[in-house]
Amino acid sequence: MGLGQGDGLLAGKVAVVTGGANGIGRACCERFAEEGADVVVADILDERGIDTIAAVEKKGRRAAYVHADASSPTDNETVMQHAVDLFGGIDVLVTAAGIATADYRGDRPEASARRAARHAREQPDAMRRFSDLRLSDWQKVLDVNLTGTMLSVQAAARAMLDLGRRGSIITIASIAAKHPAAGAPAYSVSKAGVWMLTKYAARVLGPAGIRVNAIGPGFIETNMGEMIRGLPDLEERLLADVPLGRMGTAREVADAALFLAGQQSSYFTGEMLHPDGGFYTD
Repeated sequence: MGLGQGDGLLAGKVAVVTGGANGIGRACCERFAEEGADVVVADILDERGIDTIAAVEKKGRRAAYVHADASSPTDNETVMQHAVDLFGGIDVLVTAAGIATADYRGDRPEASARRAARHAREQPDAMRRFSDLRLSDWQKVLDVNLTGTMLSVQAAARAMLDLGRRGSIITIASIAAKHPAAGAPAYSVSKAGVWMLTKYAARVLGPAGIRVNAIGPGFIETNMGEMIRGLPDLEERLLADVPLGRMGTAREVADAALFLAGQQSSYFTGEMLHPDGGFYTD
């Protein structure tokens, strides 16, 4: 049985989630659906995206999947227009599309973890890993994580402004946005850029009633988190800095996104929430 229009914290709302096929993105899709939202899922992982659609519909909400490359301006426009055409507008955007490294594949986490482990064994010197970082690898991560976020935020903001619709935009940054030891160089810089983009967009879009906030997750049990699992020494060292002593779950991040998406956070904009197990306690 579907939810009625008056049920849930996001009843009658339309959410777009980039990177919604797995991990934090999928958890947001399911959590939003539980609270009454219809969902548009954007990703390049078609099979997993269709699985997400089925999970949303099982919760009684409408859903649609759009194959979209986060770094493509045209694809981002197509995603937002699809939401407008199919569901009448956009109320919430979550930019969960992201990669940890240039060769990261969300549908092949084990292979990505093995490559990371092999690279660390072949070049254990962090100084050399940084100084030998290829420009193409650097650019790929920034194209997806930072430029992709910018394009999604722009496209969603245009749709909201054109319809005179207030909304909530939630970017997915990382603890690496503020702490260089929490991620590889391109990843950390891309997420730092997402954080500054969030603050800038919050200032300029606020007068239109569009709130823009970020989530900076800590170490989370997702496909991307498998890369940490693949390096036991790294996992032990990283979790030593987490007072709660464990990795978080995608559902816990989605709960933070739900707060930022709804009226409970109506006076929040330009902020970053950290579901990180206490990583930032100093």
